[in-house]
Amino acid sequence: MFADIVGAENCITDPAGLRVYECDGLTGTRVRPAAVVLPATTDEVARCIVRAGELGMAIVPRGSGTGLSGGALPIVGALVIGMSRMRAILDVDLENQRMRVQPGVINLDISKHLAPLGYYYAPDPSSQSVCSIGGNVAENSGGAHCLKYGFTINHVVALTMVLASGEVVEIGSPVADPLGYDLTSAVIGSEGLLGIVTEVVVRFLRKPQATRTVFATFPSTDEAGEAVSQIISAGIVPAAIEMMDALAIEAIVASTHVDWPLDVGAALLMDVDGIAAEVEETADAAVAILQRIGAVEIRNPHDESERALMWKGRKGAFAAMGRISPNYYVQDGVIPRSDIARVLRYDARSGDESERAEHVASEILQICIKYGGSITGEHGVGADKAAYMGEMFNDDDLETMHYVRCAFDATRTFNPTKVFPAPRICGDRAGVR
Repeated sequence: MFADIVGAENCITDPAGLRVYECDGLTGTRVRPAAVVLPATTDEVARCIVRAGELGMAIVPRGSGTGLSGGALPIVGALVIGMSRMRAILDVDLENQRMRVQPGVINLDISKHLAPLGYYYAPDPSSQSVCSIGGNVAENSGGAHCLKYGFTINHVVALTMVLASGEVVEIGSPVADPLGYDLTSAVIGSEGLLGIVTEVVVRFLRKPQATRTVFATFPSTDEAGEAVSQIISAGIVPAAIEMMDALAIEAIVASTHVDWPLDVGAALLMDVDGIAAEVEETADAAVAILQRIGAVEIRNPHDESERALMWKGRKGAFAAMGRISPNYYVQDGVIPRSDIARVLRYDARSGDESERAEHVASEILQICIKYGGSITGEHGVGADKAAYMGEMFNDDDLETMHYVRCAFDATRTFNPTKVFPAPRICGDRAGVR
C-alpha cells in the first residue's frame, strides 16, 4: 500500500514486525495496526497521509515510543507513521541560538552536538537519551530542570507540519515574538491530534557558569515535601528539585550503585545554577531550609562524575523499578507545591493485580484534581487518561479544545480515539458520554 512511497524495507505489514508497534511505554494495552511506515522526508510523510486518506485509514503518529499514556497506541485498521528515520540536524545558527532538526532526533543528541561549543538544550525528560524531539513536541515534555527553564513549549519556536490534507505548513518563526496567532503553542502538547511535525526549530542556551548539586535525606516524605514547599516559597528557584521515596531510593541504588542510604524515608536531589557567586549564596540558603526542616544528612557530590551518577540514578528510576517488580504503572498527576506533604500521606495499598493498580491510579488522579492540580504534567492524556478529562474540564472547555482540533483536522484523521472522553464529530457537543 505504501511501499512505493517509502520503499519496501520501510513499510511493515507482517504480523511479527507489527508487534513492535503495538504499544508505547504504557504496555498494559496493545493494539496491532494495519501497517507501519517509516518515511525519511516531509514529502514522504505528506504522500503517506494522502494515501491513508484515500484508503480511509486513521493515522497514529509515533516517535520513539517512550510515552507513558498510550499516545502512540495504535487503532485497529490504522496506519502508524513512525518518525525514527528522520534524525538529521538540519541547521545550527549559533548567533541566534537556534537549531533546526527533524523530529526523530534524540533529545540528548542536541546537547551532545552543542556541548563543545558551550551550549545545551534545556528540556531534559528522564528518557532524554532515547526520546525524540517530535515526541517531546507532542507531549510538551519538560524534565527535571523544567522548574527554572520550562517545558518544550518554552524552547521550540517554529515547526513544519503536515496536515490531514497533505498540505505542508510552516508555523511560528525563528525570530523572537513574531506577529500573528501563536499557533506553535497550540501544536505543542497536542498529542498528535493536529498533524505530523516534520521539522522543529529549537532555541538553545549557554551552559551556566556554575552548578551546585545538593543531596538531602529525610525521615519521611512529610519533611521532604515540606522542604520543597519552603524552598520555593522563600523565593529560591532551583534549576531542578526532585524527590524520591524509600522504594525509589532502593531501586536506584540497586540499579546504579550510587552511594545513597537505604534507611531513610525520602531524599531530595537539587541543582542550583547560574553565576558562581549567586549559586553559592542561593544553595546555602536552600541548605539552611533543609536543615531547619529536619534533614538527616546533606551532602554535595565530590566531582562532576558523582553528580552525573546522582542524576543518572534519578532519571533511571522508572527503569530501575524493574528490579523490584515486573510490572509498573506510572502516573504523573500534578498538585500545588503547598500541598505536597499532605497529599503524599495518602495511603492506598493494593495488591499486584492490574485492576487494583488501575483503581489506585484513578484515586491518585482524583486527589490531584481535588487539590487543584492536573491529571498530567508532561506524559500526556493519550488513551490512559481520556476518561478523566470531563472531570477536570467542563463542557465549554472541552468544546473549545475540540474546535481548535477541528480547525486543523476536521476529519479526525490523526489519533482519533485519544485525549477526548469519547470520539465525536466536529461540531458535536463536547463532554463525557
